[in-house]
Amino acid sequence: MTKRSRRGRKQRVVITGIGGNLGRAVARRLHRHYDVIGIDRRTVRHMPKDIEIEQVDIRRRRVEDVFRREDIDAVVHLNIMHDPRTRQEEHHQFNIVGTQKIFRLCAEHRVQKVVVLSSANVYGPDPRNDQFLSEEAALMGGQKFEAIRDLIALDMFCNTFFWRHPEIETVILRPVHIVGRVNNAPSKYLRLENPPTILGFDPMVQLIHVEDVVTSIERALTPGIRGVFNVAGPSPVPLSFILDELGRKPRPLPEPMLKSMLKTAWTLKLSDWPVPELDHIKYVCMVDDSLVRSKLGFEHRCDLSAILREVEKGPYSR
Repeated sequence: MTKRSRRGRKQRVVITGIGGNLGRAVARRLHRHYDVIGIDRRTVRHMPKDIEIEQVDIRRRRVEDVFRREDIDAVVHLNIMHDPRTRQEEHHQFNIVGTQKIFRLCAEHRVQKVVVLSSANVYGPDPRNDQFLSEEAALMGGQKFEAIRDLIALDMFCNTFFWRHPEIETVILRPVHIVGRVNNAPSKYLRLENPPTILGFDPMVQLIHVEDVVTSIERALTPGIRGVFNVAGPSPVPLSFILDELGRKPRPLPEPMLKSMLKTAWTLKLSDWPVPELDHIKYVCMVDDSLVRSKLGFEHRCDLSAILREVEKGPYSR
């Protein structure tokens, strides 16, 4: 059903970061029922013709013109940098300053709804974690991994905005490892023919398909929904089970050796995985997603087999 605003027209939704694989997937779903405006500093191709694209950096003044010109009902904020090789200053400027600007514009122009995609990685893999972490769990992911600190700061800023602006329905989604036809770290790892594993460790892992993340975003746009929600897909399984299903031949290595090898590869720019990410194949970080299922009516559609089939296909071309 097409979504109508209080003014009788189709609701108008801005998607920041529309140029990424996830952003394009969200746009293709939402444009069926909403007027979609995409914002991205990258060139955006292969989009439905009815989607308006603004090629602009969210930190630049020109982004304000979009909010002045358009009567916007909702913003889906996906324009978050995850590249661990980017300088920390650039990370901060883009993720924190850029997000603050988008939220300030939402407040100034009375946008009714803001949906932000955070990550369950903000909790951090740790041997002391509860079996399933609720939305109230401490955000400890930045203790070892500097690149996650900005994501935690962004998540906390959005939480503060939630309380300071009760007139705006703010939704923060924290999905588990998103895999499928995307080019992120978890998907790249699962595509390796001989992925390294840590000798003596086989953590339980939660995966979710890109299209199920899109569904959670779509559900978050429902009027009256606000709050923080963990989002997960099928039941967790051991990492070894996933690699076996994919037909991989993992290389179990002692942790000190693997850390040394990864540090050298990182320094020589032969690998895009910083050493702290090894904790994700060592310790658990599983979330309780009962709230998103009960309050948003979210249900994942892709089982583990479907997820892994998509991983094998590789990312969509730009």
